Amino acid sequence: MNVSLIWWGLGIYIIISLVVAFLSRTGKQTNMDAYFLGDRKLGGFVSALSYSATTYSAFMLVGLAGLTYQGGIGALGFELIYLMGVSLIAFFGPRFWIVGKKYGYITPSEMIGDRYQSKAAAIAIAVSNCIFLIPYSAVQLAGVGYLLQGVSDQQISFRTGVIIAVVLAIFFAYIAGIRSVAWTDSLQSLFMIVGSTLVVLFLIRELGGMTGFFRQLENHHPEMLTVPGNGYFSFLTFIGLTIPWFFFSISNPQVSQRLFMPASLKSMRHMLLGFMIFGFIYTLVSIFWGYSAFLLEPGLDNPDLATPVVLTSSGVPPVLGVIVMIGIIAAAVSTIDSILLTVSSMFAKDVYGNIRKDTTDQVQLKIGKYIIPVIALLAYIFAELQLNLIAVLSVASSAGLIVVVPTIFGAFFWKKGTAAGVLASTTIPGAVVLLLELLQAKPLGLASGLWGLILSTLLFIGVSLFTKPPADKANAFIDYIKKNLQSEK
Repeated sequence: MNVSLIWWGLGIYIIISLVVAFLSRTGKQTNMDAYFLGDRKLGGFVSALSYSATTYSAFMLVGLAGLTYQGGIGALGFELIYLMGVSLIAFFGPRFWIVGKKYGYITPSEMIGDRYQSKAAAIAIAVSNCIFLIPYSAVQLAGVGYLLQGVSDQQISFRTGVIIAVVLAIFFAYIAGIRSVAWTDSLQSLFMIVGSTLVVLFLIRELGGMTGFFRQLENHHPEMLTVPGNGYFSFLTFIGLTIPWFFFSISNPQVSQRLFMPASLKSMRHMLLGFMIFGFIYTLVSIFWGYSAFLLEPGLDNPDLATPVVLTSSGVPPVLGVIVMIGIIAAAVSTIDSILLTVSSMFAKDVYGNIRKDTTDQVQLKIGKYIIPVIALLAYIFAELQLNLIAVLSVASSAGLIVVVPTIFGAFFWKKGTAAGVLASTTIPGAVVLLLELLQAKPLGLASGLWGLILSTLLFIGVSLFTKPPADKANAFIDYIKKNLQSEK
């Protein structure tokens, strides 16, 4: 792909995105609610596109395509289970929104701390989330680095791509907070879905049409159409990858925080429906990308370079290739700036706000803004490690975040849950997951995410049964949700 064309595409994308971001500035972003939640006024259409761009980042057209290249059809099952997990939003989304509006929560960890009447619980979850979201941010940066390096045939370095993504994410986060992120997300997701679908159509035509495409796989690489296929997707590997991904929509705070943002429950339902349609199409597109790269150039040392192979294929018009490349970069940047905003809001509200007494909302907002470039720098340092298989690294990050799932279930459905249970089930399993990931160990063949979920569930229930719950808050919290859900019906 011509390097000049790549730079022109990047330049046009940056200009358009900055204009859209500045146009999104309505009113003064002078408080946490406005800056981090958009005053809780996002409509269903914008929410759906923004949620899609934030969720389907470099993971999909770089990570999932690479996972398909590596292991075949098992990648489709892996991602479809994630889509099944998104159905949790239909169950938990209204509950998040109702209590968020009632109590003015800014972050999911603030909600947990208030529900269990424990500042320590809010701090512990916020710190744990920050630790595991840094690698996930780095994954997005690495996706941009690999992409630009591959499509330019090494003329644009990995580091240059990472730096571009960092700078853009910081700019979008600062311009107008979540509102500028949401607006640019909407533009980016439309580019992403339309452009990538067109590329698939061009590729399938080049590879002999739909019949010829699958005939090549069936005749020459039948293992790519079965599970475990070439052996990559063993049963335990598949379970270890999919379980953290199934709970992604409620365990990852940059996603669950968006459940506070829709203007109404109707907007939230539109968000969920739009995301499911977007996600199903994008999943199929990513799988076809991985297979196409495998047919075009088998034997890549790094499967995450499958997407550059696709975009530089002779069957894809260069201009269309650049448009899709920009869409992928935009999606990665969207996820990064969403994480920057979420982590900075958790640090300001749940860590700084609970340690320093009587801090004002304006002071917390300043702290949140100060911490954004610090988080970006940490993600940049981690991205420079250039670890392979973005999809697997993404799941590893989610494995650390999954330990909060029992706490979230307990917040809404179990009045006997306690702060001690939250602390035990967050800190101990989180440390175990971190240790297993560092050692690359799988005791009894089970991945770190499975151990994290098992231990956190046992500890949350066990410790809660032997400690005293905040009965008044639990009753008020859960009863208020029930009352409002019944009124919605």
